[in-house]
Amino acid sequence: MTQNAAKRVDGKIAVITGGAQGMGAAHARLLAEHGAQVVIADLDDSAGEVLAKELGPDALFLHLDVTDPDQWKSVVRETQTHFGTINALINNAGILLPNDTLETDTLAQYRKVIDVNQVGIFLGMQAVVPGMKQTGGGSIVNISSTAGVVAFLDNFAYTAAKWAVRGMTKAAALELASHKIRVNAILPGEVNTPMIADLDLDVTATPLGRFGNPVEIAYLALYLVSDEASYTTGADHVIDGGYTLP
Repeated sequence: MTQNAAKRVDGKIAVITGGAQGMGAAHARLLAEHGAQVVIADLDDSAGEVLAKELGPDALFLHLDVTDPDQWKSVVRETQTHFGTINALINNAGILLPNDTLETDTLAQYRKVIDVNQVGIFLGMQAVVPGMKQTGGGSIVNISSTAGVVAFLDNFAYTAAKWAVRGMTKAAALELASHKIRVNAILPGEVNTPMIADLDLDVTATPLGRFGNPVEIAYLALYLVSDEASYTTGADHVIDGGYTLP
């Protein structure tokens, strides 16, 4: 039996935030290919609808601002109606602002980055946990970053948020373990997505000599969502081509 034929996440109902493009779209495509019913949750209605149509009847697009708790409640309710209770969540949505420094960030700018990259993950976990507890467990995957391991210039608020995601992940994993809800973090390095398209990045700083591809991150998410990872919780999974080795 081939890996695809095995349907590694058959029966999973997964919500993927920021799912309309970049890494989020790669997560959606790969989980759908391996048997999951996927909800693409994003602010980009056009791209989200196109991707859902591409993936077919086992995909649904829902508009979501991850900083709005009422919209999270709507996503949980509509997913329940369309597919059933959510048993997998990939908190992938994030933003990166230019010139993000301690001295120049306004309070509004700082809070915008924190609200999307950190508070959005808190709200997402809080929204899906009651259903997961009722149905006997689930898997939550929070996308942090290598900026949650080392500091980056001009990424002050972003770095703060990504470090916080790691702490939130571990605290939630400890709190939810008795309910068979696993919570893990993925820490990608520089990955070819629209988020980094305009950044002047040095690929030679990565020991493997290239940037990552979204599907490479998606395969790690697939593993963490699947029952293959049934003994894995509260862990940081760095996938960065060796960037953080030195």
